[in-house]
Formats: sequence, C-alpha cells, structure tokens
Amino acid sequence: MTCPSCGAPGSGNFCSTCGASLTPRACAACRAELSPQARFCHRCGQAVTKRPTAPSERRAWLIAGALCLLLVSGIVYQVSSSSPQPVAPDMANTGVVGGQAPDISGMPPRERFDRLFNRIMQAAERGDSTQVAQFTPMALGAYKQLDTRDIDARYHAAVIHLQAGGFAPARALADTILTESPGHLFGYVIRGTAARIQGDPAAETRAQREFLAHYQAETAKKRVEYLEHGPVLDEFKAEAEDGASR
Repeated sequence: MTCPSCGAPGSGNFCSTCGASLTPRACAACRAELSPQARFCHRCGQAVTKRPTAPSERRAWLIAGALCLLLVSGIVYQVSSSSPQPVAPDMANTGVVGGQAPDISGMPPRERFDRLFNRIMQAAERGDSTQVAQFTPMALGAYKQLDTRDIDARYHAAVIHLQAGGFAPARALADTILTESPGHLFGYVIRGTAARIQGDPAAETRAQREFLAHYQAETAKKRVEYLEHGPVLDEFKAEAEDGASR
C-alpha cells in the first residue's frame, strides 16, 4: 500500500512516515467512499468527519458516483486519442501553485465541451466543489454551442446536470435520447440515477425495469457509446437486477 499523502510505502491503519490514515472512510451524509486524505465528500460536498461508518451500509448516491468515476477514464481516453498532447496533466489541475489550466478558447466546440466535462468530473472526484461550480456553466454553454449533438454528448450533458443537482434538465435529456433512439439504455440510466438521488424509488424501479427490458436487444447493436461506457451500464444492470430480485 502507498500512502496517499506522502507516497511512502505503508501498511496497517496509518502511514509510518507521515501518520496519515490508510483506511477507507465513508461520507456521513451520503455514504460515498472517501479517500484517506479527503476533506470534503466528492459526491455531496459534505465536510468529512472522523465518525466511522459501517461498510455494509448502502450508499445513497452509488450510481451517481459510478457515473462520475467511470466516465472520467473514458473521456480522458477519447480526448487523448484525438490530441497529440497529454491530456491528463492539463485537465487535472488541482490548484497547486504553477498549475495552468489549458486554453480552450480556440478549440472546436466538441473538444471544448469534452475538455470541460473531463475537468468537472476530475474536480468532483477530488472533492473540489469550487471548480465543479466554476466549470459547470462553461461546459453547459459549450454544449449549447455544438452544431450537432449526438447521444453521447447528450448523455455527458445529463451527467453534468446530475452532478450539479439539475434533475429536470437531466430528465429532459433522457427523454430526448429516448425520442431520438427508442430503447436506448442511456435514457434509463439517467432517469434511474436522477430518481435515486431524489429519493423516488417508484421512478427508479420503473427506469430499472425498462433498462432490463431493452438490455439484450440494445447491447446486441454494439453501439460505440455502449462499448465506451460499458462499466456504467454493467453497474446499473447489477443494481437493476438486485432490485428486481427483492
């Protein structure tokens, strides 16, 4: 095990070099799993407390967390494949003195939107609510400037809305996706995630059932966006099957 604070090898509950905790923690508000050095929850922004939580308790925002964590790797891959320059250092600016945010003003609208989306997801993962709030309007503005909006772009915009608590526009994007492509799994993922965060079990169950009803036919189509976001779909499918078995 490597200490997340100083990078020294460690074992047990605390780092022998700097004393930082090496044990995972959970947010007292939403039960999201926290890194040992986190000061704020990367899901809900709650200040981290020292109170231990039971590992068996369900985390209320599990799906929303999965969207944020898993989509970061997919977007980093997509952007790095289209650009000769390394993307991660630019987009992972943590506010350290000397760190410079990339100049996105001259980028094509889609690349600008993808970069801002990536930055928001990475900021959310770090628990940097200031950067999430700063870049969310910019990302949604870039989305509105797109000449064409494919389903993948609509899905990313919905994830940004969910991250910022914009449930109505996220559901509207889900409706648009399903109107454009009936049965598309992303529409049900968005609906179910919004319902879960808002505490609407009936709507969440309905979205999960519709997801399962269309899953086989949709995955057989080998859509590119399904391949890129496979872990998200797998996570939602597992939750849906778990709910259906109860």
